[in-house]
Amino acid sequence: MGETIRIGIMPMEQYKKRTLDIAGGRYSPGKNETKVWFPSIESALQVLSSRNQELLRVIVEKKPDSLTSLADMTGRSKSNLSRTLRTMERYGLLDIVREKSRIVPLPKATRFNIDIQINAIEDQGR
Repeated sequence: MGETIRIGIMPMEQYKKRTLDIAGGRYSPGKNETKVWFPSIESALQVLSSRNQELLRVIVEKKPDSLTSLADMTGRSKSNLSRTLRTMERYGLLDIVREKSRIVPLPKATRFNIDIQINAIEDQGR
């Protein structure tokens, strides 16, 4: 898996407008357009902190088959991991697959590019 996810930074008000424009049929995102958006560079850097990058590396390389095995591999508590994984899933960085009573994290990419646009709505090719 060598896929790259392009991450965009867009203030929440602009993101809401974009979402409403898409839902209302006033805007159609392009195939290669950014799909993962954070409201600020600070929030993106928090989710992609060095500690969380290491977590993603462990998931990619060791392929844990449960939250318990991931906790054992990383030394992090299951509750901390659960919160972190849910946040990463909410932003589209990984999928959480529930198999019977197990939670299995599946990363969507191994690389992240951050795209910062000052006027994100206007720069979408309108």
